[in-house]
Amino acid sequence: MVICVLSAVDGVSAADRDWKARRAQMVAAIRDDVIATRAYIGKKTLRTDVLETIGRVPRHAFVPPQVIEAAYENRPLPIGYGQTISQPYIVALMTDLLETEPGDTILEVGTGSGYQAAVLAELGADMRTIEIIPELAQEVQARFRRLGYEHIQVRQGDGYYGWPEAAPFDGIIVTAAADHVPPPLVRQLRNGGRMVIPVGQRFGVQYLLLITKDHAGRLQTRQVLPVRFVPLTGEH
Repeated sequence: MVICVLSAVDGVSAADRDWKARRAQMVAAIRDDVIATRAYIGKKTLRTDVLETIGRVPRHAFVPPQVIEAAYENRPLPIGYGQTISQPYIVALMTDLLETEPGDTILEVGTGSGYQAAVLAELGADMRTIEIIPELAQEVQARFRRLGYEHIQVRQGDGYYGWPEAAPFDGIIVTAAADHVPPPLVRQLRNGGRMVIPVGQRFGVQYLLLITKDHAGRLQTRQVLPVRFVPLTGEH
């Protein structure tokens, strides 16, 4: 019988080294997916800082205990209340499309477990995030405090209407599929800003859209990739 003993070397536990290795494997899988979808997304690689951040943020801390062993598999996972944490490739792609720079003010609609917001915060974004499910909003606030992301501002409410008093935003990222682009979010996007949002029917085709607003306020929309997201919910 072999007994495995977790030990610490230079202050890093064996468990931490294992998670780091799994994150590296996940980033490699993301790179493979980027190459496989390059005809859709128009590039062969993502920004270096995005991949480095994905390789650093502890995804296992954003999933329920019952699926923690699958935390670094390149697939979505259930987080309760009928919601999911997005596939790592999709998180990386949406982050890359947003082109976030340090100091940018970013709005996220659909906090979920908080993983996407943490990735953007690690890139230097001033994060606002809205979650419609009260239980998830409470859980994620506690998780952010525990992990040291206390500067991420969380609101419980209907993200369709955005966060008007914090607008305009340099970027808006929506992590649930709407059947149309919410006009309040378009209005709250700064001239020169970018929005990434999945749009389509719940049981039909959905596409990830990149919406850019030029400095004159004109909109341009690019259809990036077919996707499958949980639906955006709310009174709208």
